[in-house]
Amino acid sequence: MRETAEAIVGAVTGPLAAPSSLLLGSYDDDGRLQYTGRTTTLARAASGTVAGLLAPGRRGHPWSGWSFSAGWGSRQRLSVTLVEPELVVEVGVDVARDASGRWWHPARWHRARPDLSPRDVPRLRSPPQ
Repeated sequence: MRETAEAIVGAVTGPLAAPSSLLLGSYDDDGRLQYTGRTTTLARAASGTVAGLLAPGRRGHPWSGWSFSAGWGSRQRLSVTLVEPELVVEVGVDVARDASGRWWHPARWHRARPDLSPRDVPRLRSPPQ
């Protein structure tokens, strides 16, 4: 079962001028940008659209120093470029999530949402203790 969701772009794989995939997040209840998942490989048109809307990450980016796995159970790390967490995108996601709220499967690009700000993206709720 799939649904659509909004997410904040926090990093990309590939060059900033032609991103291959997007690393997505949502703010948690404490105001921290948490990683929620990654998109599948972007089509050329989507990559071009997104490239024009991204800005390189500045000093103090919320994900500075983080490393991202290439996939569940993989020891391989992704090479990512941090971007300013200002762009909201709409993606199609599987409803399956892990205990921290991350999507189990890659998200599918739908469209950029420049009409929304990161504050408009629903917060990632902390799992019950």
